Amino acid sequence: MDVETIATEDLGDRSYVVHDGKVAVVVDPQRDLDRVEAVLARLAVECVAVLETHLHNDYVTGGYALARAHAASYLLAGADDVAFDRVAVADGDEITFGALRITVVATPGHTVGHLAFVVGDGSGPPAAFTGGSLLYGSVGRTDLVDRARTDELTHAQYRSVRRLVALLPGESAVFPTHGFGSFCSSGATSGASASTIDAERARNDALTTGDEDAFVATLLAGLTAYPAYYARMGPLNRLGPSAADLSPVTAVDATDLGRRIAAGEWVVDLRSRTAFAKEHLGGTVGIAVDDQFSVYAGWLVPEGAPLTLVGESGEDIRAAQRQLARIGIDRPDGAAVGAVRELANGHALRSYATTTFAQVAREIEPLVLDVRREDERRASAIAGSTHIPLHELAGRIGDLDEERTVFVHCAIGTRAAIAASLLDRAGRSVVLVDDDFANASRVLAVGRPLH
Repeated sequence: MDVETIATEDLGDRSYVVHDGKVAVVVDPQRDLDRVEAVLARLAVECVAVLETHLHNDYVTGGYALARAHAASYLLAGADDVAFDRVAVADGDEITFGALRITVVATPGHTVGHLAFVVGDGSGPPAAFTGGSLLYGSVGRTDLVDRARTDELTHAQYRSVRRLVALLPGESAVFPTHGFGSFCSSGATSGASASTIDAERARNDALTTGDEDAFVATLLAGLTAYPAYYARMGPLNRLGPSAADLSPVTAVDATDLGRRIAAGEWVVDLRSRTAFAKEHLGGTVGIAVDDQFSVYAGWLVPEGAPLTLVGESGEDIRAAQRQLARIGIDRPDGAAVGAVRELANGHALRSYATTTFAQVAREIEPLVLDVRREDERRASAIAGSTHIPLHELAGRIGDLDEERTVFVHCAIGTRAAIAASLLDRAGRSVVLVDDDFANASRVLAVGRPLH
């Protein structure tokens, strides 16, 4: 048995192709199925089944579409209420595909109907595909289904992980879907790229903490904000979503681009934060196409709002389109490609300064805005700074003194850059602190905030 990993860096997730050299089962595929099809073709194996560990909260699944495309079995928890036919499985079920033997283990916690799939071929220890249950060093968060059930599901998560581990040999490999930067994780994961049951016994919070109530209290205290678009993923996945449509986005010329900006539509510039700060079209928002573009675009752009992309190349547009499709933003309303000055067509160009914490320290009583999450703020903050998490900023810009320049920071500059663009779009004077927060304590008073 061999396992091929398909990493989705922007969402912090992994999918897997498990095969015996002839037939393959695919675990938790993303919606852009061309990546899966490429792996299947390279391996020259037939996809005979798709295994879904749970109804995902952080992306639109490609499982239903992949199963239909290959006339493959689609295995999903029988307890999940969905609008399509599937192979409804439950705890203890055993199914064989070729040399692959699959055992279903109920692991409620991350979701109510969550499953783990234990897969082996008899030649060695089986592997555990754990979805959002057992992660590397941690477990999946438990507050995404129903906040009223979070305590219940956290207790269930603790018991599920411990039961799963008890069923498996110590050398069994662990293959989670989440835990590589996904907001579906609870607390800090280990940062490992591979693990086994024995390794998790030694380091995983749910396995090293013998007191269930203490584990639950710690996990609940560590839950952080998560992207607003998560609320839309479950309902979409229950309907049996189609594969991503990655056909070219409608081209927008400079005149139409200016009209969209003037109308107050969301026009997102995909260039780097330094390029955006140096020069950009007034009224646009800068969200660089990097590892978490879809997370922040999906979090900030209101559902259903017209969205136009601006990039220096068609490659940038295609990369953004792919990421957006994964979270259910199927078709951006347009795309403009070219240098900013070429696209301006008389439209105002704007810029703002970038700085470091050392330079902020030389300012006289600067208005410092921290756009990190609440948990980051509680751990350490600049004395006298103002706190508005990035995902709240668009609705709270009026809380900031409009007569003053805002020096905005986060942990490493990514979120601060998006925040700076939102402030600039609102006509505020802003300076981007493009620096690592670790440097702040060397030059500024940093400690735990009083509130």
